[in-house]
Amino acid sequence: MNFRDLGLTAPILKALTQEGYTEPTPIQRKAIPPALAGRDVLGCAQTGTGKTCAFAAPILQRLSKAVPKPRVIRALVLTPTRELAIQIQDCFLAYGRNLPLRSAVIFGGVGQQPQVDAIQRGLDILVATPGRLLDLHGQGLLDLSRIEIFVLDEADRMLDMGFIHDVRRVLKLLPAQKQTLFFSATMPPEVMGLVNGLLRDYARVAVDPVSSPVEAVKQSLYYVDKANKTKLLAHLMEERKITSALVFSRTKHGANRIAQDLMKRGISAAAIHGNKSQTARVQALSDFKAGRVRVLAATDIAARGIDIDQLPFVFNYNLPDVPETYVHRIGRTGRAGHEGEAVSFCQFDEKDELRAIEKLLGRPIPVVEGHPFPMENFDPPRKDKNGRPVNAEDAEARAAAKEKRRQRDMENRARAEERKNEAAPAAAAPIPGEEAEPARKKKRRRKRSGGAQEVQAPEAAPAREEKPLVLRDRPVGRGVRQGRIHETLPDQPSVPITDFHKPNPLDSDVVMDATARLLAPRRPVPRAQPRPDGQEKRDREAGPQQSRPRRRGKKQGAPVPAPKEPALPPSLAGKKRRRRDGGPRPVEPPLRSDRQKDSTQHKSLMRPYYLHDGD
Repeated sequence: MNFRDLGLTAPILKALTQEGYTEPTPIQRKAIPPALAGRDVLGCAQTGTGKTCAFAAPILQRLSKAVPKPRVIRALVLTPTRELAIQIQDCFLAYGRNLPLRSAVIFGGVGQQPQVDAIQRGLDILVATPGRLLDLHGQGLLDLSRIEIFVLDEADRMLDMGFIHDVRRVLKLLPAQKQTLFFSATMPPEVMGLVNGLLRDYARVAVDPVSSPVEAVKQSLYYVDKANKTKLLAHLMEERKITSALVFSRTKHGANRIAQDLMKRGISAAAIHGNKSQTARVQALSDFKAGRVRVLAATDIAARGIDIDQLPFVFNYNLPDVPETYVHRIGRTGRAGHEGEAVSFCQFDEKDELRAIEKLLGRPIPVVEGHPFPMENFDPPRKDKNGRPVNAEDAEARAAAKEKRRQRDMENRARAEERKNEAAPAAAAPIPGEEAEPARKKKRRRKRSGGAQEVQAPEAAPAREEKPLVLRDRPVGRGVRQGRIHETLPDQPSVPITDFHKPNPLDSDVVMDATARLLAPRRPVPRAQPRPDGQEKRDREAGPQQSRPRRRGKKQGAPVPAPKEPALPPSLAGKKRRRRDGGPRPVEPPLRSDRQKDSTQHKSLMRPYYLHDGD
């Protein structure tokens, strides 16, 4: 069977021929026909079996039938890593070179403006990682309402990397009616739960048993101590004349250390992991593909994102905790029908991981004996306070991170101290024209001037001789020390000296005069209606009890009724209201009259303002 038998059109067949594809792989033979028919597809196959072409070719053919104007995003491919997204985009460009379709890739770690510009120019196919996709959609720069085909690649890796929640958020942004292509190397229960809620009437395509390694990969195992792993790696590189090898490390610190140690031994190497910038990762991967670097040290994050044709060797510098990760690692070699070899190093405290991997594979990994660095350390692994074994690689990574933070803090403190020392001489330098003056005298002068900053005279102007100020025909008040007022004046007063003949507002006599004027009784307010003749005289004779102000709405001379107590509820009717202490409830005073005098109208300033004249 060839690609023509699968129903692909001539432009795509021509592009596949130019790429060197002659016969379809098993996953391509089984996945392309149902995908072309518009059915959902669940593909389960190992890495390196041609999954990208299995969903890229049907997408290109279906979308090329009609191109809308303006262009809208009609196909979305979601991948877990940046490197894998770039490689999928390269495949779309290669397979669709003869079609009038546009595609682009977006991912985090780089500036978003070029990606936004590509989206605004119009796209048919978008390849993305979950984080950047949700970010641009949240900014209103991305429209996913016209998606016709959705591809979720490496679904199990999405689960391992914690992207499953982001995937669910993306699914809520897509239309309900769409074709879904779902590909994964393994099918754990969590992935199957996502499949059951996402796919409808799907075609299941499985070409290999779940989690089985590619048969073309030759595997070998070396028992070696941790301290001799780099030496054994360099020995194998030189003895077997390996020109290109991918080395997987457990930690980011370990990947950096492997690259540094190999460089010291004359072997060109580079590291790629999550702490590297996207530019550095792309550059390292490009150098490795071009042959400028012999060894590429990577973490498991890069295990799914590196697709290199005819990669001969993969080294497991540290065995992974998850057995399935071992399958993903060795799947980087032996791709597209080429042969490859996977070499694993195992130290004494990694034997538990080795047993789990061999149980998954269903067979033991062949052990190589007689190498120059045999295992000599058989001490049991260290355990923490909870009794769990401590991985030496993880402990070293944590110690290295702690040391790096300590050095960074020391550098920050040193820079801060350097800036402080640079600023100190400038602050200590005397101001031009300022004479030396004891600190105690300066402090006294600032205190007398109320804390105001002294204004110094220009350098060119001659120093003004201080003379005692003679006040004109007015004694100095008690608020200012007599004979020393000139000490409170600045060298350049903001107002003329002649203005100081005015009284000091803080003198005690001035303050008392102002207080007396404020508390002086006001003139009585004229009454609205004239009082009858002789009424004022009768009021004075009657005394203060008869001179209360009248209430509004009452006739003159009528008795003022006592305030009524509020009505009691029916349940308390007939009961006398009393306080908690047993005494009678006090009667509340009536409200103040609108004609109530304020405190300045009373004859006695000690009488509270809220009392009437007769109270």
